[in-house]
Amino acid sequence: MPGSPAGIPATMEIFTLAAVSLIISVSILLRRDRGPILLSYAALCFAVFLHKGGQFFGTVVPAGFWGSMSLLGLLGIPPLTVAFFQNLVKDRHVLRRRDAAVTALVSIALGAASFTPFRERFSFTLALEIYVIGILLVCLAALILYTARRAAGSEKKRFLYLTLACTAAFLLSLADLFQHLHGAFPPLSNIFIATLLYFVLMFVTHPQMAELREIMARTLFLAIITVTATLMAWAILRLFAGETTPPFTHLMVASFLIVIAIEPLREILKKLLTLLFPDSRELLRSLFAFDEKLEREKSLLLEEMAPVFAHEIRNPLGSIKGAAQYLRSEVTSEENRKLVDVIIEEVNRLNRVVSQFLNFARPYQPDLKPRDINRVVERAVDIIRANILSEKIAIQTDLRSELPAVNADPEQLIQVILNIAMNAIEAMPEGGTLMLRTRRIESDGGDTVAITIRDTGPGIRREDMKNIFKPFFTTKERGVGLGLAISQRIMRGHGGHIRAKSLPGRGSIFIIRVGLPS
Repeated sequence: MPGSPAGIPATMEIFTLAAVSLIISVSILLRRDRGPILLSYAALCFAVFLHKGGQFFGTVVPAGFWGSMSLLGLLGIPPLTVAFFQNLVKDRHVLRRRDAAVTALVSIALGAASFTPFRERFSFTLALEIYVIGILLVCLAALILYTARRAAGSEKKRFLYLTLACTAAFLLSLADLFQHLHGAFPPLSNIFIATLLYFVLMFVTHPQMAELREIMARTLFLAIITVTATLMAWAILRLFAGETTPPFTHLMVASFLIVIAIEPLREILKKLLTLLFPDSRELLRSLFAFDEKLEREKSLLLEEMAPVFAHEIRNPLGSIKGAAQYLRSEVTSEENRKLVDVIIEEVNRLNRVVSQFLNFARPYQPDLKPRDINRVVERAVDIIRANILSEKIAIQTDLRSELPAVNADPEQLIQVILNIAMNAIEAMPEGGTLMLRTRRIESDGGDTVAITIRDTGPGIRREDMKNIFKPFFTTKERGVGLGLAISQRIMRGHGGHIRAKSLPGRGSIFIIRVGLPS
């Protein structure tokens, strides 16, 4: 490390930012629900890691490779920042698609110039710094403009907090000017940027935190854990190591990195254990039972809220419908009658939405008994045929004989089949084939019987696949987005599950797996 007084803190703060950005990038890539916003943010954080990691290792072990790595990361920051803010604000009037492409071309041009003697000139370094800072300021201005244009509400408030955080980090980073004027003053910009990166991570992964007090409470919780861990480590090292104890600030940085690395390390451990012990699902469930406890608590809260929610909405809906029906009998104009019919139709639709929400929130208590799976599927097919008005849909079945009885509630299983089948039929407005199959699946984890439902529609878009079982996710104009979520919950109550596959241009396949009686 450099021998100057400011050298050690400078190296420590660079290491802190490099480590934080790498941890954030890895933690995002390990998530299941990573969309364009999270992926672009992970790429941006990785670019920051390359830049700061190259700086840090170049200080510790001087070599030309580290300088190239740092430059690569620095040149990647502007286009990736633009791409992230484009995905975040989704407003073409603020940032256009070509902005990221133009920024990428400028970075490539500067990267090419770095292989020429021009790189050794002061003007190249100055141009590079002006370019990076300029793009970051443009993105900050775009964020400020987008926030100002948003309508009042919780989202505007969230973006206002983000805008204030980015502005504060930029202004506080200017304190590094004091380090240039007075070498003994420690540089702090990397610490501020590391804090901002973690704040942005909280912003994009916890959209429900709309109030500043919620964000501050989470930050305070993190700070308390970090300080507590630091004090414990310092006390133990002081007790046994004496005067060789590392500086308190170094211990605090190490504690902070451990705290924020726990979640990604936990995900890595889960994936590794699943890979090494694919048949030990019960063991893994016990190891990570805390997650299941949280899910149960959320389900209980939803069950308590749902009846109150339904009651408070259905009462005014009933009054609106009654008043509309009375008005319909009084109006004489055909145009006014159509307007009243729209009111009644929308009230009925909202009532159906509330009913589906209650079905999703209500705890399932299936009547599980040994059942003939083929008979259940045949009953479902009869209902489907009775409800299909189009002659363009062909329904085919391939039900294997001599299948073992399954442990199921037939009424709930029929509901699952109908939910998936009706979605498939709606995906084939021009006609097609709906195929239902049954078969036995033998595996080390236990034998099951599978119901396969396949359509010949356009298939499910790749970016939608990870969301289709989430409540309220829908690709329909007037859909509620609870059918598949309810179906998955029913099957989990049966000890089974539903998997989906998409064949772009050829249709989609849903596989319902039902367990056998123990």
